[in-house]
Amino acid sequence: MQVRDHMTNKVFTIQVDKKMFAVQEIMQWAHIRHLPVVDRAKRVVGIVSHRDLLHASVSLVSSRLAEVERQQHLWEVPIEPIMHTPVQTISPDATVQEAARLMREYQIGCLPVVEHNRLIGIITEADLLHVVEQLPDSLDHPYSTS
Repeated sequence: MQVRDHMTNKVFTIQVDKKMFAVQEIMQWAHIRHLPVVDRAKRVVGIVSHRDLLHASVSLVSSRLAEVERQQHLWEVPIEPIMHTPVQTISPDATVQEAARLMREYQIGCLPVVEHNRLIGIITEADLLHVVEQLPDSLDHPYSTS
């Protein structure tokens, strides 16, 4: 099973010159937890996770601020110090097992899928769980209780 067969093709992205507020808005609107940061040529230059966003919000914005002040402050915070670099990526021709191994090894929740240095998709933990869900039941599974 290849990554290309299980990745999400339509990926929300953001450019590196945007602010943290834009990341928050995209993640909330699209119901996503990972947002690749790309340059104008669609090359992945970073990634921001929902956890990164929460951590940055807590560390950069005092909880004593009113919500309006907090939102205004988020308009000023750039993505660059929040995003992770370098980004672990994967080829669309890699196996889903390789994707799972990399995600476990690097303790990350997704891998941008890159072909010819351009972002073409993303594979997430949810995508891999969907793969597992589709596997046939095995009667001779070593953990079977029957």
